Amino acid sequence: MTEPQFAVDAAGLRKTYGETRALDGLDLRVPAGTVHGLLGPNGAGKTTCVRVLATLARPDGGRAVVAGHDVARDAERVRTRIGLVGQHAAFDEVLTGRQNLVMFGRLYHLGVRTARRRADELLERFRLAGAADRPAGQYSGGMRRRLDLAAGMVLAPSVLFLDEPTTGLDPRSRIEVWDAVRTLADAGTTVLLTTQYLEEADRLADAISVIDRGRVIADGTPDELKSRLGGDHLEVVLEDPAALARAAEAVARVAGTEPEVDADALTVGAPVADRVGALTGAVRALDEAGVRVADIGVRRPTLDEVFLHLTDQNRLTDHNRQTDQNRETDENEEVPA
Repeated sequence: MTEPQFAVDAAGLRKTYGETRALDGLDLRVPAGTVHGLLGPNGAGKTTCVRVLATLARPDGGRAVVAGHDVARDAERVRTRIGLVGQHAAFDEVLTGRQNLVMFGRLYHLGVRTARRRADELLERFRLAGAADRPAGQYSGGMRRRLDLAAGMVLAPSVLFLDEPTTGLDPRSRIEVWDAVRTLADAGTTVLLTTQYLEEADRLADAISVIDRGRVIADGTPDELKSRLGGDHLEVVLEDPAALARAAEAVARVAGTEPEVDADALTVGAPVADRVGALTGAVRALDEAGVRVADIGVRRPTLDEVFLHLTDQNRLTDHNRQTDQNRETDENEEVPA
């Protein structure tokens, strides 16, 4: 059977809990063999999206195909092709790492020998072999999450869902998990990752979908999303507030456009096309103008800035749309005689 081009292909997904629209016409496509990040604020619909795609919740509308199978009509087949690692550890802390993986293998109906062999393979892959016979409750945070990842890979799924896999981990443990996820992707596993850590998405994801209020409001590679806020920016931090005007004039000559001036932060900035040329030109122009600089550099917008911009714009759009609807309703109401 030929593998589908898209490991996840969802269109118009809807899911409502009471008065809450958790998913409101969500569209999502994830090419096979990639890491795809889902970003969004709390309550945006990320976890609900994963639950629907993993057949843990049935959509109220729309359709989704995962690993070539419809999540509503072929839920059992979908489950044989996916792995899921949730936000909380799913293993038994009394059992050893090896015993946990063998147990998961048996729960998936693997034979005893096959389950043991698979457990040994996964312990090696996730660098847990040295701690295989220690109780899982003694593992560090990073080791626990790697054991969770190993458990999610027992059936060698073609699609792995990771729901905020590094929440609460220290920086070292997060890096350990990132390395493990990247190794899986390099081996051909499709990974759908929900996260609130923008650095995590920037580092791991081949592409990102930003979700807010149950729908995708933007998607693209990390660089494509950053480009929505413009390209590179020259930023100059001054030592003396009296030099702001001279600095702005010097930066304007280099950038060819009127710079932005933040008097409170003593900064002058402007978009530039040539990183190296702009930086060297600015240093020369500022020196000639006698401006003393505390810091200077060319930087790109961060995913944090993109995320805040997109979600703020989406909420402003929703607010304006609701205002227009309310105005239209008022205008259409009959006025009593």
